[in-house]
Amino acid sequence: MSNLSGFVKRVRDVMRNDAGINGDAQRIEQIAWMLFLKVYDAKEEDWEFDDEKYESIIPENLRWRNWAHTENQNDGLTGDQLLNFVNNDLFSTLKKLEINPSTPIRQSIVRTTFEDANNYMKDGVLMRQIINIIDELDFGSYEETHAFGEIYETILKELQSAGSAGEFYTPRAVTEFMAKMIKPQIGETMADFACGTGGFLSSWIKELEAIKDAKGSISNEDSEKLYNSIYAIEKKQFPYMLCVTNMLLHGIDNPKVFHDNSLTKKLLDYTEKDAFDVILMNPPYGGSEKEDIKQNFPADLKSSETADLFIAVILYRLKKNGRAAVIIPDGFLFGNDNAKTNLKKKLLTDFNLHTVVRMPQSVFSPYTSITTNILFFNNEEPTGKTWFYRVDMPEGIKHFSKTKPMKLSNFDDCVAWWDNRTEIIDADGNPKAKCFTSQELIEGGYNLDLCGYPHEEEEILSIKDTILNYKKHSEATEEKINATLAKITEILRIEL
Repeated sequence: MSNLSGFVKRVRDVMRNDAGINGDAQRIEQIAWMLFLKVYDAKEEDWEFDDEKYESIIPENLRWRNWAHTENQNDGLTGDQLLNFVNNDLFSTLKKLEINPSTPIRQSIVRTTFEDANNYMKDGVLMRQIINIIDELDFGSYEETHAFGEIYETILKELQSAGSAGEFYTPRAVTEFMAKMIKPQIGETMADFACGTGGFLSSWIKELEAIKDAKGSISNEDSEKLYNSIYAIEKKQFPYMLCVTNMLLHGIDNPKVFHDNSLTKKLLDYTEKDAFDVILMNPPYGGSEKEDIKQNFPADLKSSETADLFIAVILYRLKKNGRAAVIIPDGFLFGNDNAKTNLKKKLLTDFNLHTVVRMPQSVFSPYTSITTNILFFNNEEPTGKTWFYRVDMPEGIKHFSKTKPMKLSNFDDCVAWWDNRTEIIDADGNPKAKCFTSQELIEGGYNLDLCGYPHEEEEILSIKDTILNYKKHSEATEEKINATLAKITEILRIEL
C-alpha cells in the first residue's frame, strides 16, 4: 500500500458519509470485522502453502479473496447487491459455522469472532470503497504486515476516547512497563483473564521477541513456545474480535483467546493444570456481577465489585513461584469490606506482594479519571516487606490526555529505582518511595493507600470570613456584568 500512514484517515473520511455509522466505537467495529477477514485470508495463504491439504472453514464464495478482492470480481460487488451479500450471506453463514471440540483454534476463531458482530453500514457503494482501501493492504509482505501492526495500534488507541469502548484499552506505555518489569522468559506461559484488545499479550510477545533477537536465533521448539505462550479470555464480542486480529498480526496462528467469562467457574475447582507462570491484567473495575456469579466464590471472597473477583481468580490461577502484575483502582488499596480485606491479607501472608506502583490520576484519560495502581506479587514465601513507589507527572504536564498520553519513558525513574531500591522523601516531607513491613500494613488495617499524591491544602475560613469573601467576589462579578451591559447599550444605542 503506497500510503499506509493515511489508512485510518481514508477509511474515516468515507465512513463519515454513511448514515448507519454512529460514533467512533461503531466506526472502529465496522473496520474490525473487515480487517479480520483480510488478515485471516492472508494467513490462509500461508497455511495453504505449508499444507497442501489445508481446507478453509469459510465457504469458498465467502472467502475475502473471492468477494472482496476486486480483481476476482471484475468491478466487485457494490451497492445494494453488496449489502445484501454481507448481511444475508456472509454474516448469517459465518455466525453459524459448524465447530466442535476437535476444530483447530485457527478455524474456530472465525465463528467466535462473528457470533455477535454487526454490520452498521447502509450504503453499499461506500462499503465497497472501504473494502477497496482495506484490500490494498499487502499482508503477504512481512514489512507491510509489521508496519500495519503499528497502524492497528492507533486504531486500538482510538478506543480510549470512544465512549464506554475505552474500557477495553490499557495505554500501551503501561502494558509495556508491566511486561518489562515481570521479566518474561521463553518457555513460560502467560495469561490475561479479561484481555480486551490484547495489549498485555502483544507487550508480552514483544518482550519475548527482544530476547529472541538478542540471541540471534532460537530453536524451532523455543520459537513454538514463544508463540504458544499466551492464554486469554474476553467476555465482550467487540474487543474479542480486535484481540484475535491483533494476535494474527503478531504471527500467532493459533491464538488461545477465548470468548467467555472468566468468572463463571467455581474458584475452588481450579487445579495446577489451570495455573500460569505469569499473569498480566487490568481487571474490569467499577462493575458488578450477578448473584449466581458470586456463588462461584468462597464466602470470604464474595464481592459485588468485579475487580475483587478477578483478583481472587488470579490468586487461584498463579503457579507456585509464578509472577503477577495487576492494575487495580485506589478503592482496593483503602477498601475495608470483607472481600478486599481478605484478598489483601492473602497477598501479604500467602503471597509475596513486593511492590505497589502508584500511577497518576489521568493515565486512563479521557475514559476515566479513576486513579490506578499496579500490584506486583509472586506466589512464593512472603519476604515480609512491601515497597511503594509513586510515579509523578512529568514536568510541564498537568495531566495526560488523548493528545498527550503517558509514555513508557515516564516510568524511567521507576525502572532505574527498581533494582536499587531506596526510600525517597519529597521536599515537602511526603514519601515518594518507602518500604513497609507486612506487620505494619496488617496493624494498619490492611490499608495500602501509601506514598500517594500530595493534596493541596484547603484554607478553612470562619463563617464571618466566608460571608465577607462571598460579598467581595459577588460585588466584583456584578461590577463586571454592569460594565459589559453598559458597553452593549452604548453600541446598540439603547436608552434605559
